[in-house]
Amino acid sequence: MALPCSVCRTPGADPFFTDGTRTYLRCGVCGARFLDPRSFPSAEAEQAQYDLHENDVADAGYRRFLSRLSEPLLDRLEPGCEGLDYGCGPGPALAAMLEEAGHSVALYDPFYAADTAVLDRTYDFVTCTEVAEHFHDPANEFVRLDGLLKPGGWLAIMTCFHTDDARFASWHYRMDPTHVVFYREETVHWLARHHGWACTIPAKDITLMHKPA
Repeated sequence: MALPCSVCRTPGADPFFTDGTRTYLRCGVCGARFLDPRSFPSAEAEQAQYDLHENDVADAGYRRFLSRLSEPLLDRLEPGCEGLDYGCGPGPALAAMLEEAGHSVALYDPFYAADTAVLDRTYDFVTCTEVAEHFHDPANEFVRLDGLLKPGGWLAIMTCFHTDDARFASWHYRMDPTHVVFYREETVHWLARHHGWACTIPAKDITLMHKPA
């Protein structure tokens, strides 16, 4: 049975790679590559993998990594904004960095900060760092993210862009069993057009979406 794209919902995505146990598909419309949903990890398997991550708020190297997103975002924010770190993980270093710059940041993560009350309001900015590749239903997730943004707000995304099908089999990003959807630059531009956002890619694997005021 032909599967729809998990990002744009276009029917008839093409199978293009299997590793023997998992099949991946590609969309001819938005360019996404994604795992057949029948191979998604369970919630228990996901958390076991996430628990292996060492995202220490005080880790200087991790902060440098996150600064690739925080710096271009901070350049665009007015003083004293309110934001949400969506998918903050067990060590919300990015939120700490943004708070140190004078902003307030709420936290949400289905495994580590599961207070859904923070999803009932809107924000000047939403960050989504190394999270979008885990979305089992990215089409609905991006609708939710749009709804969390105030008019004029910013959505800041960090995810490693897919660039080469020939290297997909050995690509380190694919090897993480919790990574189930992979975006190309054309994919984030499709998302921007679909949601009416202005899209900027200020650095490798960094996307800033601006919701019109």
